[in-house]
Amino acid sequence: MSPKGNLVKNIDVVIIGNGPSALLLSYILHGNYPFYDTLVNHHPDRILDSKIKSNLLEAVDDLHDLTAHFPSARFSYSSAALPINVLLDTLLRPLDDTEPGKYKSCVKWEKGANRSVPHLLLGSTLPGGQWASNPVKASWDIGALSYLDQLSLPGYSLREHLSARYDATESDFVRPTKAEVADYLAAYPTKVGIEDAIFSPTVVSDIVRTKDGFYIESHSIACKQLVLASGLFANLLPARPQLQPLLQLPENDSFEPPLLVVGSGFSAADILITNLPKRKVIHVFKWDPETRPSPLRACHKQAYPEYARVYRQMKLAASLKIEESENMAALARQKSNTLKNTKADPNYEGFPNTYIAQANALNGVGAVELCLPNGELTKRAVSNLEYVIGRRGSLSYLDSHLLEEVVGTQLSAEEAERISGRTLRSKVEEDLEVAPGVLVIGSLTGDSLIRHAYGSCVYAARKILSAYEVGTADSRGSIKYQETSEQCNGSIPDGLLHNHTIKDNKDEAEMLRKDIETETAEPNRRRKRDQRKAGGCVVI
Repeated sequence: MSPKGNLVKNIDVVIIGNGPSALLLSYILHGNYPFYDTLVNHHPDRILDSKIKSNLLEAVDDLHDLTAHFPSARFSYSSAALPINVLLDTLLRPLDDTEPGKYKSCVKWEKGANRSVPHLLLGSTLPGGQWASNPVKASWDIGALSYLDQLSLPGYSLREHLSARYDATESDFVRPTKAEVADYLAAYPTKVGIEDAIFSPTVVSDIVRTKDGFYIESHSIACKQLVLASGLFANLLPARPQLQPLLQLPENDSFEPPLLVVGSGFSAADILITNLPKRKVIHVFKWDPETRPSPLRACHKQAYPEYARVYRQMKLAASLKIEESENMAALARQKSNTLKNTKADPNYEGFPNTYIAQANALNGVGAVELCLPNGELTKRAVSNLEYVIGRRGSLSYLDSHLLEEVVGTQLSAEEAERISGRTLRSKVEEDLEVAPGVLVIGSLTGDSLIRHAYGSCVYAARKILSAYEVGTADSRGSIKYQETSEQCNGSIPDGLLHNHTIKDNKDEAEMLRKDIETETAEPNRRRKRDQRKAGGCVVI
């Protein structure tokens, strides 16, 4: 998908990425503004209701006042997500975590004349980001972690898309498949009229700061403001060099020898769910339920039966290994009642806290020597390796000087390819404008769910609009900015390059080096369509 005609070389805003957050920001920059719609529904939080303004873009200016009471409120507000993301989420879906479906949305989107801001989206995939290009080799029919309405963007909802596609009304507690979400996001730009701004797939590189803004050398584009929306899930963390022979094995989906899977999070579980029905699997995973439990532990067996089933197999395997150890016999007798009713899958062999000491490949078959926690060595033949201990994003498209500005410390080329949710977290907690003219949205902020993308996008839109000459607001508070013939001439308006101090955060680089096993994933899966009911449980 690309804009009609030639790619413009001077423009106000460039958004790097074309996942859900980039598409949402583009929708706003096309002149669609969110308003607090009291004609439909007042928010049940009367303190918030009394303070909120009509134009929600202005909520950015009053953010502290609007959210200061959240920690002590009688309503349940997330303390993990950024306040701006929590605010927009509760306005869009009031009390959705505790009383789903009870209250209607308080947000109404309105399109106005002369509101759009010239911008481009440059993404390495088709529209949809990691939903359109998933590096994990797993089924596209596994259920997403979020429910239907929590995956929707404004102007054209996922519910509308599925209803039109299947001519059926969807339940509130449906988990759409990855394939369905990807199909929805691919259709979204055309449905809401933002396809003119999207140029993808294309690979961006060498973005540098200039005296008037930024220059993207790979595309010879100059812009005044830069929005980073490239996400956290494009790259799998690489296997160590000793395991490389296994990654060179030819694809083999036969029953024997088993597939070797390394990882303890959702990506590993997706591969197990995909393969266990048809082949044997050897699973090497980290097991530390007391201090660093697998994220699968939070998956309720009614809402997420497939993930809960994988976790039970992991737990059973860990229990059996404990039982085999004389020193841990006492702990083995403390197995939970749930394990007593868990049957071992004959195709699954789990190895908790096991180190792969050696790996070789010969005649298309792999061989590994596994070092168990008690020091015992055991050998297994394997067909292939799926190494999924975590996924990361990349900021390598920024030149080294701009990268240091954004992150706050120097990163090596390798570290720039391993951006986690913690990399920019301390900076975005202060301001989503992490460097002069550089805004961060979506999962790069550390909040990976689509439902939490709204806040950062509204914040970014407000900042972008504030960079222009702002006239008086109309009766609904819509922002009007002065149109000039020099709007896209590459100069930055006065006030945009405000005083900004680069933090000296030397610990961040070390954190990146050590951060190699955290497994988080923006929702990307689901069961087959006839098994999509999620048991009425609520996604947090």
